[in-house]
Amino acid sequence: MQSETGFSQGRARLVVLGSAGLAGGFKLIGAEVHADADAATVESVLEQLAQSGDAALVLLETHLAHAGGYWLHRLRNEGGRIVITELPPLPAPQDYTPAVDAVVRAVLGPDALK
Repeated sequence: MQSETGFSQGRARLVVLGSAGLAGGFKLIGAEVHADADAATVESVLEQLAQSGDAALVLLETHLAHAGGYWLHRLRNEGGRIVITELPPLPAPQDYTPAVDAVVRAVLGPDALK
């Protein structure tokens, strides 16, 4: 069955791929966790999600979000039922700079985020 948005009304999934320390906390809230995942695991999980018809929010630790790959690139550019975002690394969250920061500074000026 399809909803008004045109998407299948299958289940929605919260999927987390990253270090065991980071991913473990998400397991406590019922997320589907792939601890200590590598780029190949990311690609495999994303391919399965693309083919399943499920809606999903996918959280990738920074190093995985920047690893590249066919499915990662494709799903990020498609938008829609699978949303991919990144999480800062657990040992160094202060070193994390979201990609959107550059866009905000470009639009609002270099002092916008101070």
